[in-house]
Amino acid sequence: MAAGGLKPFCSIYSTFLQRGYDQLVHDVALQKLPVRFILDRAGLVGADGATHGGTFDLSFLSCIPDMMICASSDEAELVNMIHTLAKIDDCPTALRFPRGDIYGDVEMPVEPRFLEPGKGRIVREGRDGSLAILSCGDRLRESLKAADELEKLGISATVADARWVKPLDIKMLGWLATDHRAIITVEENSIGGFSAQVHQALFEGGYLDAYAGHTPVALRSMTLPDRWIDHNDPYLQY
Repeated sequence: MAAGGLKPFCSIYSTFLQRGYDQLVHDVALQKLPVRFILDRAGLVGADGATHGGTFDLSFLSCIPDMMICASSDEAELVNMIHTLAKIDDCPTALRFPRGDIYGDVEMPVEPRFLEPGKGRIVREGRDGSLAILSCGDRLRESLKAADELEKLGISATVADARWVKPLDIKMLGWLATDHRAIITVEENSIGGFSAQVHQALFEGGYLDAYAGHTPVALRSMTLPDRWIDHNDPYLQY
């Protein structure tokens, strides 16, 4: 369909896409076909257990050339990202979103908005440059809650929403690394995913180099543990 000029959307559980990885690489990505993969149940899935947990997609998709990947933080972002992917016609794309109910308190767009690929957003700007929390996808609300708790301890944290895992917002990353003493990345994915992309970008950009007159930013990551995650409440799984 994509080769014939149509705009196919492949809606699939994140974990089920693993079975079609060879087709994704050789039949879609190698030809740069604009197939849009809409990945449901990305991240923790609670009672569905390890067989349905979409905990690897950012890791196995990020290494594919020309693949673009975004992750929605709420239902409004989901609408805008689907609209955005429909406009991208020169490469395969993937959008991940979690299992669960919508938040219900988000102002929905009257008309969906195109989100510039590789462009994140600063949701809250801290006052003292001590810490930046860089969230990927659905972890944004928990990141904001963490920032609220840190505020009680006298730490004013910046909170950013990456939006795009590939391509990353290099300009925003540079600002976070230059104007903050530490960055914590937060994601619902295994090792080798979003945090690995951020680490490589900062490393290659020289932000982690130590030399006279330059103190590198401290970088830490919160990923899912390197093990199979059993059935439980998603709040307890993370």
